[in-house]
Amino acid sequence: MTLSGMRAVCLKHVPFEGPGAFATALTARGVSLERYLVPQDGLPKDTGDLLIVMGGPMSVNDSDPWIAEETSFIRSALHAGTPVIGVCLGSQFMAKSLGATIRSGKALEIGMTPVTLTAEAQQDPVFRTLPESFDVFEWHGEIFDLPKDCVPLVGSDIAPLQAFRYGPRAYGLLFHVEMEENGIESLSRECAADLTKARLTAQQVKAAALPHLPQLHHIADRLIGHLLSPQR
Repeated sequence: MTLSGMRAVCLKHVPFEGPGAFATALTARGVSLERYLVPQDGLPKDTGDLLIVMGGPMSVNDSDPWIAEETSFIRSALHAGTPVIGVCLGSQFMAKSLGATIRSGKALEIGMTPVTLTAEAQQDPVFRTLPESFDVFEWHGEIFDLPKDCVPLVGSDIAPLQAFRYGPRAYGLLFHVEMEENGIESLSRECAADLTKARLTAQQVKAAALPHLPQLHHIADRLIGHLLSPQR
């Protein structure tokens, strides 16, 4: 199905974290994609038909003015019913904008991590087709509790809430389903200090992740398809 004429807007926070497999899924559907490096470019004039909020090494608790501005921008999009995907830092922006507290987890979560679906996920249009337990790609140190009026979808040992849904068309994912091989290499290079803290090497992280990328990209494609389909 082509969706020519539709626009997706992607908020980036660092040059080395981009939309990856989300961009592939959008291109396959004929949807244009606009990218904004928010700390440098500022926020876009609108959210388009789909807002994608990417990751980054900063915290939503930092005092930079652009962080407060982006939190408000995302809150407005959510309250307007705009389809939204938030990944890693993006999910933390979503959670904060909905009133949740963002705090440090008990350990860094880097590389492939087993996660488990919640009972609520069995009714979710995106997650209900997935196995009860599967592996996802992670790179984060902060976590959050379930924001008000949200549905818990996925959890892990370190982060009991790994994914949530707000309304029918807004998903916050603490993990990365969009990550591609070059993205893993970029993260490992730019955030090498995290690997040292986690006692991992870039080679270990990449080797463990590569076999799982096709399944993760399938989830990314399914998520894009759901959020851009006509609302029933």
